[in-house]
Amino acid sequence: MVTKWLITGGCGFIGRNLIRNLLEDGNNGIRVLDNLSVGSRDDLNRVCDFKESSPETMSISHLSAQGVELIVGDILDEQLALDVAEHMDVIVHLAANTGVTPSVENPRMDCVTNVLGTLNYLEAARIKNVGRFVFASSGAPAGECEPPIHEELPPHPVSPYGASKLAGEGYCSAYAKTFDVDTVALRFSNVYGPLSTKKDSVVAKFIKLALEGKPLEIFGDGTQTRDFIHIDDLIRAVRQAGSIEGIGGETFQIATANETSIDEIVQMLTRLFQQLPEKRNVTVQYSASRQGDVKRNFSDTSKAGKMLGWRPEISLYDGLEKTINWFVKTQTGGVGVF
Repeated sequence: MVTKWLITGGCGFIGRNLIRNLLEDGNNGIRVLDNLSVGSRDDLNRVCDFKESSPETMSISHLSAQGVELIVGDILDEQLALDVAEHMDVIVHLAANTGVTPSVENPRMDCVTNVLGTLNYLEAARIKNVGRFVFASSGAPAGECEPPIHEELPPHPVSPYGASKLAGEGYCSAYAKTFDVDTVALRFSNVYGPLSTKKDSVVAKFIKLALEGKPLEIFGDGTQTRDFIHIDDLIRAVRQAGSIEGIGGETFQIATANETSIDEIVQMLTRLFQQLPEKRNVTVQYSASRQGDVKRNFSDTSKAGKMLGWRPEISLYDGLEKTINWFVKTQTGGVGVF
């Protein structure tokens, strides 16, 4: 039986990796809802063939034949959310305003997009009886605290982005308890890997700058820490969250449980760039810390291990090497290897 997935923000970095994984696995039909503000039709076409439809021309038979269907639209459109959720088995809600800096620059936009957009798709899941709702959250709701972050810590978000993601988690909990919607919130740590050319997070940005021969800009003194997870490990967690029974209403930290400083990331990248056939020299410049950034961040993933049966498998060094090789291959005109 074909499982029908609705993926909001499916043209983005995580969405396209999820689509690629689902198609490799088989028995999955995929509907993508995206406003194309970050990802594009060309980006989606690099991982799959798809049919573009409107709410009037959507075809459940196309999804039942394990096809991919793109609907261009905004998550703030309430009626569209109801339309695209029809006949879906799983909603993976990835679409969001992402990152601390944009939320500091425009906190109202961050709130409207992340809170109301999530509410629209929870409502769609409730009204259309969707079997599972997977919400992409972040470590940001925990805020400034003594790590490791775990699911029972009292949340104290530092940034508007963290506050908006916390609100999404709250609505997921409320819809699970009040309306019996099978929600699962996944707190993603810092994700990196192939298909991240448009991503502006630390690893992708540093690799792009190094390949362009530009200095890597570090905000702060470089001792700030994060928990870096390879996209393949994260996608396995999303797949588990979309299918395992008995986890409705739960929140999980999806990370590696390893604390890595930004300086350590630079050291690894420097070593890996020196191993390329065409060696690249990496230079660094330091700038003032950014407003809303936390100093230390890594996660306790034991709950995900127990309830999802999930553990990360790719080491940071190996993951960085795979990611650099993909960027180099893509930059030289290849399609990249995964």
